[in-house]
Amino acid sequence: MNPTTARERYHPLWVAAHWLAGILILVSLYGGIAVLRHIPNEVPDKPAMLQGHVIAGLVILVLMLVRLVMRAASKKPRPADVENPWLNRLRKTVHVLLYVTVFAMISTGIGTLGMSGAFPVVFGEPGVLPASFWDYPPRLGHMFFSRVLLVLLLLHVAGALYH
Repeated sequence: MNPTTARERYHPLWVAAHWLAGILILVSLYGGIAVLRHIPNEVPDKPAMLQGHVIAGLVILVLMLVRLVMRAASKKPRPADVENPWLNRLRKTVHVLLYVTVFAMISTGIGTLGMSGAFPVVFGEPGVLPASFWDYPPRLGHMFFSRVLLVLLLLHVAGALYH
């Protein structure tokens, strides 16, 4: 392969970062939507559960930043273009929106914890969680972006299966 052309495959570290981020995103989405949301903040184990959710979010942030650096610094394989220009635009749009939405999820999660003052409690200091995180505006964004992320992930998987 000519060094000036695109690679035939993604670098294994890129692939590993993709799958690790993907798995953590799915686990975090499930944990937030199906578990944490339904547990009252007064439950004694809730701070520890939130701690795992926050740590996963921060690991996702690091992985996504690493992927952005890798994207900028390395050659990528040729995209799996199809003859339909609409599908090619959709592929590009979904990839950009995946990054934007993941960063929005992390930002609104950090914003919710910051505005609520829950960081110390989540990370083991004495205290109590607020009665409801819904009292803080970033929480609404966190919920909204989680649903957008679910749709984008479905489109991403559908595109991968199509190719």
